Formats: sequence, C-alpha cells, structure tokens
Amino acid sequence: MQDQLTEKLHAYLVTNHLDLLISLQEDHRLNPYLDQKVASVKELSESLSAENRPGYVIEALCLEELTRDLRPFRFNYMRNLLQEEFESDYRRMKESGTLTWEIINLTGACEPIFEVFGFCEHNQEDRQMRQAVRDMISEYQNIGG
Repeated sequence: MQDQLTEKLHAYLVTNHLDLLISLQEDHRLNPYLDQKVASVKELSESLSAENRPGYVIEALCLEELTRDLRPFRFNYMRNLLQEEFESDYRRMKESGTLTWEIINLTGACEPIFEVFGFCEHNQEDRQMRQAVRDMISEYQNIGG
C-alpha cells in the first residue's frame, strides 16, 4: 500500500503541483518528502484496514489526506489565469517551451498576494485577489520576466 500511495502522490504532484515537484527535485528532497508524507498516513491506513475497508477506499482516503495541504493548486490557478487573461503571452511561452518555468516564477512572484488573501479553495474566485495577481503578471511582463 505504501508504494502505491507514493506513486499516486508523485503522480498528483506531476499533475497539480509541478512547481513543488521541480523544487523538491532540485534540492534532492523528493524521495524524503514522499516518504514522510506517506508515513504520515500509515496510522489512517492501518485503521481503515482494520475496519476491513476495500483497498481502493483506503487508497482514496489516504490520498485525500496526503493532498489536503496541497490544495488549492496555485500552479493551476496561475496557469488558468495566464491562459485566460494573457492569451498571447501564454501561447508564446507554451510555443517556446518556457511556460512551466514562467508559471513557477510567476507563482513565486505572487506568493505575497496569495498569503495576504489567504489563498484557499473557498476564495479562488475572489475578484480582488484575481486583480492583484493580474497586476503582478503585468508588472512581471513589463520588467522582462
């Protein structure tokens, strides 16, 4: 079960948190991170197993717990906003192969905004936060980002 959860968590990072995945890989911390996260749900897994829950249910509930602190997805939020609001820049970055790196940089530049607004699943559509992020993207673009 531990290996399956590690694989699922890795796939989750690839799909939803490429920025975190790359950062962990660059610092050679990916495997310790995955091991620590999966170890954190060992008790939950054992408890659900003792209740004779099916394996797929145990896996789903453990993965939900593993990813709780990783939601919402700032990387996806930034990518979607960039695609919607800065379509030509988005296309240019995508065609040049720099899209992922630029989104990672933009997400980092917007970190203070996300912190001020307490970015979470419940406020992803906040208009003021969206405007602040748009302004930061514009500023980033103007300084040659």
